[in-house]
Amino acid sequence: MLVKITRLSQQFEDLPLPNYATDGSAGMDICAAIDKSITIEPQSTVLIPTNIAIELEVGYECQVRSRSGLAIKHGVFALNAPGTIDSDYRGEVKIILSNFGKEPFVVNRGDRIAQLVFAKYEKATFLEVDKLTETSRGAGGFGSTGS
Repeated sequence: MLVKITRLSQQFEDLPLPNYATDGSAGMDICAAIDKSITIEPQSTVLIPTNIAIELEVGYECQVRSRSGLAIKHGVFALNAPGTIDSDYRGEVKIILSNFGKEPFVVNRGDRIAQLVFAKYEKATFLEVDKLTETSRGAGGFGSTGS
């Protein structure tokens, strides 16, 4: 799949474009495009710019996900993950980072802060009916099939 990408400012042209760390990676690492370090205090949320905008084909989305290393080592997550970048959005990709850890977390210029995963999606149309087809599970949810 081909995704068009543009840098919004030449100020950050030294930073790598999103890329796959390994041949088997599903997600591309994306970097923080900031001049000054940003400290995320515990229980706080910040919006981190990336200096990129993308153009997707209709029928595809770009999902923003947490990096597992930041999550397990620091308690830092991409909030609203997976976040969705729609095919008609042309603005800057920004990452919502939240610190659920106990210590402040510092984001520096060029730090890998999230992953981008591309996915095809289907558009749905609702058909309103008086009754849904019955199943053995029925309305059981929230743990009704076991732990």
